[in-house]
Amino acid sequence: MAEVKVIGVVGGGQMGSGIAQVAAVAGFEVFLHDSDAGALLRASNSISNSIQRLISKGLLSQSVGTDSLRRLRCTSNLEELQPADVIIEAIVESEDIKKKLFSELDRIAKASAILASNTSSISITRLASATSRASQVIGMHFMNPPPIMKLLEIVRGAETSDEVFTTIKALAERLGKTVICSQDYPGFIVNRILMPMINEAFFALYTGVAAKEDIDTGMKLGTNHPMGPLELADFIGLDVCLSIMKVLHTGLGDSKYIPCPLLVQYVDAGRLGRKSGIGVYSYHKQPEMPRL
Repeated sequence: MAEVKVIGVVGGGQMGSGIAQVAAVAGFEVFLHDSDAGALLRASNSISNSIQRLISKGLLSQSVGTDSLRRLRCTSNLEELQPADVIIEAIVESEDIKKKLFSELDRIAKASAILASNTSSISITRLASATSRASQVIGMHFMNPPPIMKLLEIVRGAETSDEVFTTIKALAERLGKTVICSQDYPGFIVNRILMPMINEAFFALYTGVAAKEDIDTGMKLGTNHPMGPLELADFIGLDVCLSIMKVLHTGLGDSKYIPCPLLVQYVDAGRLGRKSGIGVYSYHKQPEMPRL
């Protein structure tokens, strides 16, 4: 089994920066790439702030936090990921864009490197087909936010080797994650179950079964979920939820996976959830009332 010392992460958004933080804190040398310099700066600040919060709460020592930041290097040059033993892709949830990136990583990465995707629903087998190393391609689906959520879903493509699976499982455990393993079917385990529930909550809202607050409160208190499904959809991103529902519907061909028209409409209107300031709920800060 190959030893992993250096990890590359592609994508400086919430997932990519979170994965980079987890890897750096676990003691790995980390290269975090994004082609957008502004995104890299935001990612670097986010990681630094997150580590400082963990230190202030006593969840991380000052020395570990400082060393973690020293092990992290941000770069806008994809070629700098060449030394990485494992490269984890965490970019937009689009098969075409991911396949283009995997083809490029296949050219850049050293021959022994493992290419992993943080995709939440897209076929690992199809992503691997864009490379000349299909046996070294695997899914590493982190939950959001990666520094907090303990679960990691490993997905084996049709050609993923036993050695690569064993290496990635050991890596996930070194990152402090609890591992579940899925075969390469649409939605894998978590989103195969979660997204239809979120979609059904949208149908309940769409057809007037109940108000959004009652739907969320019912699921929180009735099933002991920490967040209601509509609130969770806003947190994940309605565009991401819609993308996964489309993957489920196309991949499984069952009408029960048809995205709710209200979900489609919200995404068309740019109501993407927390990241856009409005989704099912509004996150715009309300102006304070003047004091008399």
